[in-house]
Amino acid sequence: MFYYEFLFIRVALLYLVYSAILGFLFYLEPGWMGFLRSSHVHAGLVGFMVNLVFGVAYWMMPRPGQIKQPGLELATLITLNTGLLLRLVLEPYHLLHPAAGLGGWLTFAALLQLVAVLIFAYAMKQRVVTNQMLWKLRKLREAGEKDGNAKKD
Repeated sequence: MFYYEFLFIRVALLYLVYSAILGFLFYLEPGWMGFLRSSHVHAGLVGFMVNLVFGVAYWMMPRPGQIKQPGLELATLITLNTGLLLRLVLEPYHLLHPAAGLGGWLTFAALLQLVAVLIFAYAMKQRVVTNQMLWKLRKLREAGEKDGNAKKD
């Protein structure tokens, strides 16, 4: 497991614990549920599940030839979690103080999460291949190696 996949899994576990703590606090203080419910749901679904899925997918599905994409992995990790942290911090405050004018920041947070999903989809598009595609890539590579060796002779 490479470093960024490791970070995805660790961050996912942090969000799981945070979500569980919020869920427990709702039983202790039901009045908090009104403005922390969205944070609880996003920490559980986006924070835990999406980070876990992204980390495992990057780990389990390397590109053909075991080529890694650390730049795309890091970009996904940073944009997803920056957007999520902004949302977890700003949304409860926005619900308590609607006149604070945080709508633009919340839109920016959602945009960051969307960008992370698009980066992930782009990276996975390059990684998910069929056996027929792998054979074709192998034949092209072998043909290129033969042409390269023939030109050197």
